[in-house]
Amino acid sequence: MLASLLIFFALLCNVTALNDEGFALLTFKQSVHDDPTGSLSNWNSSDGDPCSWNGVTCKELRVVSLSIPRKRLYSSLPSSLGFLSSLRHLNLRSNRFYGSLPIQLFNLQGLQSLVLYGNSFDGSVSDEIGKLKLLQTLDLSQNLFKGSLPPSILQCNRLRTLDVSRNNFSGPLPNGFGSAFVSLERLDLAFNQFNGSIPSDIGKLSNLQGTADFSHNHFSGSIPPALGDLPEKVYIDLTFNNLSGPIPQTGALMNRGPTAFIGNTGLCGPPLKDLCSGNELGRNASYPFIPSNNPLDDSDGNSETKQKSSGLSKTAIIAIVLCDVIGICFVGLLFTYCYSKFCACNSENRFGFEKDSKKRAAECLCFRKDESETQSENVEHCDIVALDSQVAFNLEELLKASAFVLGKSGIGIVYKVVLENGLTLAVRRLGEGGSQRFKEFQTEVEAIGKLKHPNIASLRAYYWSVDEKLLIYDYVSNGNLATALHGKLGMVTVAPLTWSERLRISKGIATGLVYLHEFSPKKYVHGDLKPSNILIGQDMEPKIADFGLARLANIAGGSSPTLQSNRKIQTEEKQQHHHKSVSSEFTAHSSSGSYYQAPETLKMVKPSQKWDVYSYGVILLELIAGRSPVLEVGTSEIDLVRWIQLCIEEKKPMCDVLDPCLAPEADKEDEIVAVLKIAISCVNSSPEKRPTMRHVSDTLDRLPVASD
Repeated sequence: MLASLLIFFALLCNVTALNDEGFALLTFKQSVHDDPTGSLSNWNSSDGDPCSWNGVTCKELRVVSLSIPRKRLYSSLPSSLGFLSSLRHLNLRSNRFYGSLPIQLFNLQGLQSLVLYGNSFDGSVSDEIGKLKLLQTLDLSQNLFKGSLPPSILQCNRLRTLDVSRNNFSGPLPNGFGSAFVSLERLDLAFNQFNGSIPSDIGKLSNLQGTADFSHNHFSGSIPPALGDLPEKVYIDLTFNNLSGPIPQTGALMNRGPTAFIGNTGLCGPPLKDLCSGNELGRNASYPFIPSNNPLDDSDGNSETKQKSSGLSKTAIIAIVLCDVIGICFVGLLFTYCYSKFCACNSENRFGFEKDSKKRAAECLCFRKDESETQSENVEHCDIVALDSQVAFNLEELLKASAFVLGKSGIGIVYKVVLENGLTLAVRRLGEGGSQRFKEFQTEVEAIGKLKHPNIASLRAYYWSVDEKLLIYDYVSNGNLATALHGKLGMVTVAPLTWSERLRISKGIATGLVYLHEFSPKKYVHGDLKPSNILIGQDMEPKIADFGLARLANIAGGSSPTLQSNRKIQTEEKQQHHHKSVSSEFTAHSSSGSYYQAPETLKMVKPSQKWDVYSYGVILLELIAGRSPVLEVGTSEIDLVRWIQLCIEEKKPMCDVLDPCLAPEADKEDEIVAVLKIAISCVNSSPEKRPTMRHVSDTLDRLPVASD
């Protein structure tokens, strides 16, 4: 502090043109040991107006904002900042600042945002922080801070963002945490050493959005039921703590998947498989299907009486079996009669884009939807079944339309179909024949049709007949991400994607996956995410396609491989390192798809959302490196994930990893490195160590989508 004051007064003696705030800023510059980008080059005493300096914003000739992010400045933070009495916003994120925060910083009582994430600050946060009563944004994440959060921080009751993740904070959260921060919209405490219990008033954070992240700490005790009082759209991440006891089934905690609670060995109850013992939870409270021991039960009663009351005689059993057999025979005869009378549909191919659709529809005597429920699953629809109120075309119009093949795969052919009114659709034909499980198909396809999100390709309608099954989507004109990155044989070379476009696509895919994982009715897993089924809209907004397609094809009796055979194929492919380029407009189930699959998918385990996280990580690596998922290195082949890991281990320069097309965008290196770190965490071989898509999306949202 003394050194800073000496520098300040030395400048004051030598320069008279600057006001006191100009002197304070020059003292700041003098403390910087390294400025590799020259970001402070125009800060000099010969310029009497500091308001024109880089990163400085003034109002009425007073400095109100100092924003110097991502400039790799190497320095401690000087106490001279305390002289900027009108400062409202301080943003020094993603630099190389170190040391503790000067006490003078907390004298800036008008400060509204303090953003210091991505540096090397250490030490504890002073109790003086309580003076910043107007503070709305406090982001200290990705530093080396330690100690507990001071109780005085509760006086900053206007906070909307509190992010202290990835530090070494410890101790319990201050009492009254939830009651103090009722305006809080974003809370991230992850990757620290906080302990103690989660405050019982935490449910009062009624304005929270996104993720309330308590993960990777040492919180202990039970989960307070009040946590369920948070808004239902808030994702609560409690993973990897020391929490114990039953998971409250209230509000925002209900219908959460087990991934929100993993890493807490003492937790029990839904959605976990571990049931709570009687002393943890009354059996009839959460598990009414488990009978409790009634003290009034006659445990010493006559055993013979109990046997008679709990069993059936041989005569009764024989009578029941005979009735069952007679009933089954009757239903079979009735089914045969109904089928011969009502299902007079011919077996010709229904989707060849013929012109005789009226005649074909007339030949088909079909069940109505309500009749099919009681008569047969061998249902024929004489028209398209709409899943969207905006669908205004019928089967006749579809069959009359112009059609062009977009691609072929193991899950049928995809057509581009242009109706007479100009409407363009993408129609996937799932194949002919096979099992006729219409009700199962109908349930699945209607569930998929309800998924409405800007980053999910919309299923608009479907058609089912004995020998034809069609899925009808909106047509997306910009092709898919695989083509945008690598092109395809025979096509004119397209302009390479800029970094801002790649970042926009990355964010959009993450947002779409968060919707599938958290807000869809069944907390879905995509399971087959890859660039060829990421469609690109006109504004470079991505749309995740082909969700649930493999299952629909399996139900419809198409040529989709079963899960077991698919995993076997993938295993053989990875062993042989066989690679084929992705070239279909829609999903081409090519061998390269296996390189997007998480390692644990080969073990035939239940699908997990962490599968999608791994696939997403590989896509991020592909966007950064501009390379295919498998590379030729000399005479051998190596998958992209392992290649990137080797580059990092060998400390190769970033230019060796980066897509050459991104070389002109060297000023975006910090953003690219940040995304690379996210990708590396996503492709961790251990599913438990991968982040959730919510955490990934929130991290990416901090990165701006710059305009080209």
